[in-house]
Amino acid sequence: MIQVYCKNTKTSKRFAEGTTLMDMLTEFKFEAPYQIVSAKVNNVSEGLKYRVFNNRDIEFLDVREASGMRVYTRSLCFLLVKAAHDIFKGCRLYIEHPISNGYFCNLRRTKNDRKPVTSQDIDRLRARMQEIVDKDMPFHRYEVQTEEAIRIFKDRGYEDKVKLLESSGQIYTDYYTLGDTADYYYGRLVPSAGYLNVWGLEPYHNGILLRVPDRHDPSQLSHFIDQPKTFAMFNENRRWNNIMHLSNVGDVNLACQSGAASELIQVAEALQEKKIVQIAEEIDHRYHRRENPVRLVLITGPSSSGKTTFCKRISVQLKACGLRPVSFSTDDYFVNRVETPKFPDGSYDFDNFDTVDHDMLQNDLLKILSGEEVDIPEYNFVTGLREYKGKKLKLGKGSILLVEGLHALNERLTDQVPDACKFRIFINTLTGNSLDNHNVIPTSDNRLLRRIIRDYNKGSFSAQETIDQWPKVMDAEEKWIYPYQENADAMFNSAYLIEFAVLRNHAEPILQSIPKNTTAYAEAHRLLKFTHYFAPVSDKEIPPTSLLREFVGGSSFTY
Repeated sequence: MIQVYCKNTKTSKRFAEGTTLMDMLTEFKFEAPYQIVSAKVNNVSEGLKYRVFNNRDIEFLDVREASGMRVYTRSLCFLLVKAAHDIFKGCRLYIEHPISNGYFCNLRRTKNDRKPVTSQDIDRLRARMQEIVDKDMPFHRYEVQTEEAIRIFKDRGYEDKVKLLESSGQIYTDYYTLGDTADYYYGRLVPSAGYLNVWGLEPYHNGILLRVPDRHDPSQLSHFIDQPKTFAMFNENRRWNNIMHLSNVGDVNLACQSGAASELIQVAEALQEKKIVQIAEEIDHRYHRRENPVRLVLITGPSSSGKTTFCKRISVQLKACGLRPVSFSTDDYFVNRVETPKFPDGSYDFDNFDTVDHDMLQNDLLKILSGEEVDIPEYNFVTGLREYKGKKLKLGKGSILLVEGLHALNERLTDQVPDACKFRIFINTLTGNSLDNHNVIPTSDNRLLRRIIRDYNKGSFSAQETIDQWPKVMDAEEKWIYPYQENADAMFNSAYLIEFAVLRNHAEPILQSIPKNTTAYAEAHRLLKFTHYFAPVSDKEIPPTSLLREFVGGSSFTY
């Protein structure tokens, strides 16, 4: 017999060795507003079919927790893959990237098929998916030697999975089946298709949008938000990856292992610089138009997207156009610490819009744009006070003002400035590579790893503190940043072509230092497992002006 402590009930029970989490769930009785889909066992995410053989702490999870949402979403992706294979024999389904609170998918009925997906195709897929759910078809997990897994997927023509597994360096690999369909997923799934009660399938941009539950209320679908500009950015990134023949992580790994890492770094830098030049030239064009010339550039993006370095690099390119950029951050207008909004638990809500003294900021903006000289404050993050240290700003001939910050695109921040005078830029890590055709890399993983490394190197926060803060950071982004991204005049993808390969070397020792008995260990364990899919690449050839240098160190810019 073993003893298991359940965090949901704060009680312990004894079970026979090898009892599954699913069977334990029926014994630990507690009020669960939504269906339990997975659990953490000693702070490691596991599926409900996981068998426990030693004394353990467990915590049952629903879709509201990030780990539970990942389990649900992976399972839903496999459900769609299974339906597609049942209906279109020999087809290829590509789950490409997150968009509009769902996932964009492409269907190729045959190898050379390029016809758009029809509404009839989607109706058939939807009906087959529902049939599988109604039958409560079970997911089965198998652990085999990696060579055996490679053989299985090679026989099925899954070259994307073959490349990933061949370059991963793992001795054993697990894979899943749903009926007679085999697939690979880098995390756990729900026990059976009957768990997948909330989902949607709709036409979207000549492809398919797979819709998922709302993480705040899993009983309903996440709200659809059309994002044509964001979709265009993903498409642009995918086109470049296809040109480079790097459609997934396996391709990138094999390229790096064959000695092409230096070239990939050079190409990544060239692509980003080319985009920055294009944006700078568009700003210059609008600056010199006769009517309503642009005088204010607003730059925003979620945490660790690279806003600060982008602001410095766009300034360099604007100077090359003959303009004289001057800049400040909305952070300089933070209210004094005692006036900062708080969460219900009493902690400071630093990402709240009212953290910025937006009335004073806008008044100073209007004065600067009218030609006045203005004293600009600097926020002291140690004392929590806004200070004036003699920094003055005035727009002279050829000058243009750049304002960077989390709330820069919020309409309330500059609602007294004419829209025609503003140029809005949104930055994010729109990760273009997937692990394989069915495993999307969350765009937030780029930023979380960046933030862990930067916070640790600066000594501002430990990795444990950064991970614990991350859910609140993402909640704030959902509330204060993403609603305004489609208002941007230009979008910039700050994701690096081989970023995870570079971040791996920096992140691994930091993540390994997190104790197993902490709340952050589950995420650290997941990120460590995730980074092992990438062949490590040294950062020695990354130039000092690179966006990535803001996070790994060695930048020639002063922050």
